[in-house]
Amino acid sequence: MLSVTGAVLATDEFPATAAGYRNLLKWAGKSGVVRRAGVEGTGSYGASLSRYLLAQGVDVLDVNRMDRADRRRRGKSDPLDAQNAARAVLSGRACARAKTGDGPVQIARMYKLTKVSAVKARTQAINQLKAVLITADPTLREELAGLGNTELFRTCAGFADLSSLKEVGEESVLQATRTTLGLLAYRIGQLSEQIREVDARLARLVESHAPQLLEVVGIGPDTAVALLIAAGDNPERLHSEASFAALCGVSPVVRSSGRRQFRRLNRGGDRQANAALHRIVFTRLRVDPRTQNYYERRLKEGKTRREIIRCLKRYAAREVFHLIGQPQPEPRS
Repeated sequence: MLSVTGAVLATDEFPATAAGYRNLLKWAGKSGVVRRAGVEGTGSYGASLSRYLLAQGVDVLDVNRMDRADRRRRGKSDPLDAQNAARAVLSGRACARAKTGDGPVQIARMYKLTKVSAVKARTQAINQLKAVLITADPTLREELAGLGNTELFRTCAGFADLSSLKEVGEESVLQATRTTLGLLAYRIGQLSEQIREVDARLARLVESHAPQLLEVVGIGPDTAVALLIAAGDNPERLHSEASFAALCGVSPVVRSSGRRQFRRLNRGGDRQANAALHRIVFTRLRVDPRTQNYYERRLKEGKTRREIIRCLKRYAAREVFHLIGQPQPEPRS
């Protein structure tokens, strides 16, 4: 804990539990009013502490990784990390306000996490099923040849006889292949059902808490969720549309030296939000006359396709920021 002049007032350790958080704030309050706190990893290990402090009225700032040169010089320990975090807040180097993580956007984040893992597992199961088919008996391959994915999975699911797995005795390679195909197809069906259920929940969540996003050309529920997650439950923490653009990685980065003035592509930011803006732009290039006219005009000015797309993503980020910043309606009953 530091004073407003940067002097170390006290150092102590507390467990990462509900009681530990209460004791931490009580201990810090003995030296005065705690107005701001720096927390490392407010989106991961520091999320619970961040939510507790925000609920108690403390302004929480997200502190990034410590300076490597300073760490090499002074070493690394928990007390040193805590002091560095406090100094980052006091000096103004840490200026990003933490996400509250206590509203519908946090709910969407949990559902999105479930969907991503389910999609990954389903893709793996589909690849495994098709790999098994490649080495399967020719008779079995011919039986399943020419089927589309939906019909293939439905047919293979009929091969799964879970009761046969409990039987003791020899089985042929063909039987094992059919059983494997059946189990994989059954798993694919289960994962597909989970994905559909999560998609429905996400769609209802967006319709209830951010319906204004769905009215914009090129934004569907999945894209809206990615952008809402980037902004968080407290989008007011973003000071301007430029800060939201930087958060999404669509703001150009100055890279100039001497007389050479240059701006390079921003490869940082939230890449999921960046991909969402990319989808918006490409959808609009197909169906939105205003975007198509802009594209043609900038082509005539000598801009390349990539440069125009970057400009369009920046404009899309500006539009989304103002929509997210609108007062959200009460959830529909």
